[in-house]
Amino acid sequence: MIAAITHSRLLKTIINIVAIVALIFSIGISVSYGAVDINLSTVWQAIFQFDSSLTSHQVIQELRLPRAFGAALVGAFLAVSGAIMQGMTRNPLASPSIMGVTNGAAFTLVIMLAFFPNVSNIVLTLASFAGAGIAVVLVFLVGSYSSSGLTPVKLALAGVAIGTLLSSISSIISLHFQLEKQMSFWFAGGLAGTNWTSIQILLISGGIGLFLALVIAKSITILSLGEDIASGLGQNNLLIKVLGIIAVLVLTGAAVSIAGTVGFIGLIIPHITRFMMGTDYRWIIPSSAIFGALLLVLADVVARLINAPFETPVGAITSLIGVPFFLYLARGSGGGK
Repeated sequence: MIAAITHSRLLKTIINIVAIVALIFSIGISVSYGAVDINLSTVWQAIFQFDSSLTSHQVIQELRLPRAFGAALVGAFLAVSGAIMQGMTRNPLASPSIMGVTNGAAFTLVIMLAFFPNVSNIVLTLASFAGAGIAVVLVFLVGSYSSSGLTPVKLALAGVAIGTLLSSISSIISLHFQLEKQMSFWFAGGLAGTNWTSIQILLISGGIGLFLALVIAKSITILSLGEDIASGLGQNNLLIKVLGIIAVLVLTGAAVSIAGTVGFIGLIIPHITRFMMGTDYRWIIPSSAIFGALLLVLADVVARLINAPFETPVGAITSLIGVPFFLYLARGSGGGK
């Protein structure tokens, strides 16, 4: 028994190490390829032997490195948010994009840009947290408004409905205030505007969210078995849910404030991670962060190269993968489960 557990932990560790190596390599590819390709040796020199007189070094340091790191952080945050939501609700369809959380964050960003156009990035990030919270409350209220109670599919449908409503209102406001060009970035999802200030915001906000997620990881594992079982084991389910929601709001809010509404990362990655790591969220949460980062970095590379020299919204790339995955999960979940 002990040997089997050790072997299982060893295998999981190896998988994560391989994923980290792949992530580092993908970041190198992301920095190398773009409108103008740059050799990996030049990337290495720009990082460790920076020469401000060289244009290629400036491009790497000021544009491509923050974009690659931003993609990794945003992907990690959205994946962890999805894992937390699926674990707490026992809903395989739960994710920040499906549940309308990302649309809620984008909604408050539109409000701020329309009525307070000169606010700082910190204020925009805080506004996105508030919008994500509004969306969560609305989704749970609408999803619970039935005699049969809240089911996974009803929760997903409520999320899609609220997300669509908030997105529509956001579009109306942006058209009225002539913000459509500015907001097209958030609606489509993209990382073109990422800079080192953005990375600082992600690190500070995301650090708080990831810390909370890791603290409650064991409790989410117990909660995913069912609320009655968790209560019987003496767990304070309300406290765990509150901490989980705070983590989701912080992680999703930070991600949306930087990259816009990038969809389906939080849906796909937790399922893939559970398949490889099992049901223990002490493994699922950190592994989801690694695989989410890897997926979005690669998606961003594809977004830049698929129609070069023009850039495709990264949200379109993740949606191409995520929509069939969502339909498959919705079919398997059934209407009444």
